[in-house]
Amino acid sequence: MVTLPTPLSTELPAILAGPVLRRLSPDRILIWLVTSQPLVMTLSVQPEGGSHSRHGLSDGDAEAGKGRGQILSIGRHAHVQLLDYALPQPLPVDQLISYDLLWTDDAGEQSLAAVMPELRYPGQETLSFVIPSSNRQLLHGSCRKPHFAGKDGLVRADEWLGERLLDSEQRLDWLLMTGDQVYADDVAGPMLVAIHRLIERLGLYDEKLEGATVDDSQALYQSDKSYYQREQLLPDVQGNLALRERFFGGVKKPVFTSTHARNHLMTLSEVLAMYLLVWSPVPWRLIDRQRKPVLAQEQEEAYREEQEIINDFVDGLPQVARLLAHMPSLMIFDDHDVTDDWNLTADWESTAYGHPFSRRIIGNALVAYLLCQAWGNDPDRVSKPLAELESLLGSASQSGWLDAAAQDATIDNLLRFHAWEYQVPGTPHLIVLDTRTRRWRSERSPGRPSGLMDWESLTEMQQRMLDKKGVVIVSPAPMFGVKLIEGVQKLFTLAGKPLLVDAENWMAHRGAAKVMLNIFRHSRTPGNFVVLSGDVHYSYVYDIRIRHRDRGPHIWQITSSGLKNAFPETLLDWFDRLNRWLYAPWSPLNWLTKRRRMQITPRDPDQASSGERVWNGTGIGLVIMDQDGRPIDVRQLDARGMDVSFPKKSS
Repeated sequence: MVTLPTPLSTELPAILAGPVLRRLSPDRILIWLVTSQPLVMTLSVQPEGGSHSRHGLSDGDAEAGKGRGQILSIGRHAHVQLLDYALPQPLPVDQLISYDLLWTDDAGEQSLAAVMPELRYPGQETLSFVIPSSNRQLLHGSCRKPHFAGKDGLVRADEWLGERLLDSEQRLDWLLMTGDQVYADDVAGPMLVAIHRLIERLGLYDEKLEGATVDDSQALYQSDKSYYQREQLLPDVQGNLALRERFFGGVKKPVFTSTHARNHLMTLSEVLAMYLLVWSPVPWRLIDRQRKPVLAQEQEEAYREEQEIINDFVDGLPQVARLLAHMPSLMIFDDHDVTDDWNLTADWESTAYGHPFSRRIIGNALVAYLLCQAWGNDPDRVSKPLAELESLLGSASQSGWLDAAAQDATIDNLLRFHAWEYQVPGTPHLIVLDTRTRRWRSERSPGRPSGLMDWESLTEMQQRMLDKKGVVIVSPAPMFGVKLIEGVQKLFTLAGKPLLVDAENWMAHRGAAKVMLNIFRHSRTPGNFVVLSGDVHYSYVYDIRIRHRDRGPHIWQITSSGLKNAFPETLLDWFDRLNRWLYAPWSPLNWLTKRRRMQITPRDPDQASSGERVWNGTGIGLVIMDQDGRPIDVRQLDARGMDVSFPKKSS
């Protein structure tokens, strides 16, 4: 049986965040959640028209009807769990299945559906899910910044699901969260205050900070530089000027958005608290949101503006939590889950990882990603780093402090870990790429952008897709982007300023671009490729064919961004117009690009003005494919309540 530490809190609600449905299959159910006490939970399931059954947890051995129960404590009153249920009899696919979670406390047996009725849709007595038999019906989105002044795409997804809840055929297969699920590097003042209140309320673990001007996490939280001035907390020595400029610079970016590192998250507890606060309304009810720190007048004005937006964000969290409890989700990081421009160039890496404090900051975000995102994607794949993390967290349970040497060792091993990518077998085959940690670094010019994947990882990707009929590739950054914007990025790169424009695209590195394009031209690669991406803060669809090949593969670049973020509207409008003029199909400029052997046909969004090819607005993408993996319905569910279709152009 699972060994449980002694509960220390009876005042808090049992469930702080979740449940979040993760990887589902007929014989294995994964559910992520955070509890205030270490609880062993039983899964109760009942297929529509079928019999009811219960399934418990063990230490993960092959007991019939039992799966692995693993509880990792991140504080005195906070325990992260991935409920991993192994089912002796497979559940049916493509069929509505009601479920509940049961546990026992001093008051007797408790039920999730009874304790948290807000997670149920109107008229429903329990929660439900559908185990997909394919990967053909998908929701996908990225870039969810809480203090962006726009509606939340996940709230729109909840509304969409609620209208189709009892129709198993319309219950989509997966919710793909394709990057920037949290913004660890761009945090509103009210959010950072909430993070610190939650750390205090839950007793999240403290840590020592080597190389900083503050000694530990408590000194950081109490520092007069903790809000809107965090860049000043780095050691003020000449050798760290490059680090401060690159990592905490807050540099204005003339092409894309601005970086605001003034409230960059630093400790592991800060990042973990952020996850709870962006996925669940419960933590917001546990803290005093009216208490705020003493701020300068300029900071006070920014705080008030951000507070209004954060209040709207929190108002939508009950719907977000309900969506995540009903629809299975898969996730992958992009840069803001860790820090802006993460691993952009070899120079950036040597600078950021060369100092113990910045290395710790990056490592803490990656540890939190392992615990809150990667664990539910494929727990077997991340079992080794998870075991190291379990040891680190276990050693802090008595003192409330993480051991500094063990924490650094865990981070060092995690930075060397190269198995974040994963795949989901099915029709079409689903491959989720890690485009951040296995980069093709430039040896001659370390200041130039690295390739998003190195030769070895690209070769592994090719092997996974050989002889498949259709493949869905999740690439956080688009493989085929807006050419003009990529051109602007190249100009800044040539000028030695790639960090100013996030010069991260597949074409920015000659070697990676060449290998990737050759994969598409290989005779044994799939006939149909769908590439799902985010990152760029606008949405578009391209139909792509290889020139001069009648039987070459069909490729679709489908980009949905962002869930709660958008591109500056006027600037994007100009880019869109200039791109249409400069890179029309007849334009000779096409022959100057790396993808000149590709014929790219943009689809026009049906709700856009005449000639517009990109859609700018918060929301979430919807893609439905046929049996061969060809898109037959591509839409953007705009958070303002409209459906934006990207119809195929007539031949």
